Amino acid sequence: MRLSGLVCLPLIAITTPVWGQVELRSECTTLPGSPGEEITLGCTQIVVTGNLQTSQSENTEAIDDLQLGSGRIESALSQVPGLQQFRRSDARSANPTSQGVTLRGLGGNASSRAILVLDDVPQADPFGGWISWPGYDALKLASIRVRRGAGQVASGAGALAGVIELDSKQNVNQLNASVAYGSRNSLDAKSSLLRKLGEGSISVSGSYARGDGFIPIIKGQRGAVDRPAPYEQGGIAIRAVAPLSDNTELQAGMRAFTDERDRGFDFSDNQNSGVDASLRLVNRTPGGWQWSTLGYVQIRDFANRFGAIGTGRNSVGLTLDQFSVPSTGLGARVEVRPPLGENAELRIGGDWRRTIGETNENFFFTGLTPGRSRRAGGESDTFGLFVEASFEPVEQLTLTAGARADHWSIANGFRKEVNIGGTTRSDDVFADRSGWEGTGRAGFAFQANDALRLRGAAYLGWRLPTLNELYRPFRVGADATAANELLAPERLKGAEIGVDIQSDSLKFGATAFANRLDNAIANVGLGVGPANFPGVGFVAAGGVYRQRRNLDAIYSKGVEFDASYSVQDFTLRAGYAYVDAKVEASGAAIALNGLRPAQVPRHFANVGMSYDGDVISANVNARYFGGQFEDDTNSRRLASAFTVDAGLGYRLGEKFRLELRGENLFDARVEATIGSDGVIERATPRTIWARISVEY
Repeated sequence: MRLSGLVCLPLIAITTPVWGQVELRSECTTLPGSPGEEITLGCTQIVVTGNLQTSQSENTEAIDDLQLGSGRIESALSQVPGLQQFRRSDARSANPTSQGVTLRGLGGNASSRAILVLDDVPQADPFGGWISWPGYDALKLASIRVRRGAGQVASGAGALAGVIELDSKQNVNQLNASVAYGSRNSLDAKSSLLRKLGEGSISVSGSYARGDGFIPIIKGQRGAVDRPAPYEQGGIAIRAVAPLSDNTELQAGMRAFTDERDRGFDFSDNQNSGVDASLRLVNRTPGGWQWSTLGYVQIRDFANRFGAIGTGRNSVGLTLDQFSVPSTGLGARVEVRPPLGENAELRIGGDWRRTIGETNENFFFTGLTPGRSRRAGGESDTFGLFVEASFEPVEQLTLTAGARADHWSIANGFRKEVNIGGTTRSDDVFADRSGWEGTGRAGFAFQANDALRLRGAAYLGWRLPTLNELYRPFRVGADATAANELLAPERLKGAEIGVDIQSDSLKFGATAFANRLDNAIANVGLGVGPANFPGVGFVAAGGVYRQRRNLDAIYSKGVEFDASYSVQDFTLRAGYAYVDAKVEASGAAIALNGLRPAQVPRHFANVGMSYDGDVISANVNARYFGGQFEDDTNSRRLASAFTVDAGLGYRLGEKFRLELRGENLFDARVEATIGSDGVIERATPRTIWARISVEY
């Protein structure tokens, strides 16, 4: 709905405590909004996303269209200080298994310690907990929000570091298409069609990307085996919304993706594909009982090969072929909100998630002929009940509290190894395990005046080990890491205190936090090659043998700053995070005591500027991340890096737009990994793009 030519008194935008309902209140009008609907009144524009209100005590950061830039979600998220993936490489060159996402220095391994949800559906890989980022580039999103900190009880178990929420756009008429050509014969194409149908809507979107890739190994260390690492990725998404009554609607979504990458030498290819489907029923009865129900399924398949590189990088031999890693995620969620008036809100609900998966792999190769094979896997279930409440005893003060109880189980675990065409080497069946864990959060927000808000929270959280951590070994170069079926759940407790300052043009937020992650799962070094080790087989000379273990704890404390300044079409943004993290360890891991967790830098910083005029648009984003250690013993250090991205757009009339964009404009060396032999792998070098897009 679009209104123009009206003269009204100043408006106040109020998000009411229901699913996605927004009211614009002034002395001349009151308008309800439907999810995804754009409402323009004078110079005020609001996009109603269809999701629940965020607690005022939470530290939340939103990402806008200009920050999305290329449309790659992982690139936009990299602008959030303190948010990181396990490795610095992106989804065009990294191994998918290294792309877990976390915040606040709670790293240490590649599984996600933050939850990613799309329209309330958990998105982590059911088997490994990593995120398949290319699968989201096809989506047309209304918003991205990052909610820092544990204890997000309504988002499910596992949100140790926070929650990343993706909300689909709906209830608009829009056609978008773009195609870009870039360095190294790269192509990036996207299209989407969003159409209102009566009181409902439908959207269809797709994406395709490919590139010849770059050589990951830095100059001076390359050998005959090294070559560019190509990638090819694509996805499609369909979403429909149908009203069932004045207050109830049905939302249905389905998406599929495929992702093929190469690591820059023979026997380093990997393939990742998936299909997701969900149904959500939402009721928004004004002033009455409101509720939602959700059911979803995730289907994934993954394949990966590893090669051992010889001395001087002049030869490579196949060592492990994980030819099929299928997995399935199933889940359901119910939530109810009783009517409690304007000063209180109550959320009551429950959710269930099941993951099933296994790894199928060949190893002990002679040339291209495997001598042994391995199957390993299992399943896990989590069932939780939650309650969350907020109350305003006085107009300036909001109190929030939430708790959830989860029953978890790990079942049907197995690992079987055989000599191909011969005898069984081992046939292990692991005992089923189960238990209870709790999550909680209590917070406050005090609005001292129109510009100043104080907030704070204390929280508890936990995470169940993934099937990947429990059952699947892996290799990086000459190093090999074994799984551990006896891993215990991780548990976190922490607190934060913050302040927000806001005026018409300036926003500033600062937060101090402290966390302790007990039973932190890390990859602990236990030996060096050449030798045969349990769970992985032969490790070559110079290679390190590790196993996933529960450390005593990881301590993480630090500060986060976010600021933005906007004047008309110009916006300046800046952010900084400082993280002081260290390991507490004993027993076999005693050598790690007092060290920093692997892959956790102390400093994150970014500065961004954007201009969005009627004809010309421009943006510049600079990022800095401090040095970090590749390994748990802090013996291999990845250097700090500073990168600059920039884009310049020109509108041709109302529908067409031309854009020139550069990633890592100054071709900074961004070190992604350091092998035990000292060989350094880099992340994406300078990449220049030319794009044309059309929008109706």
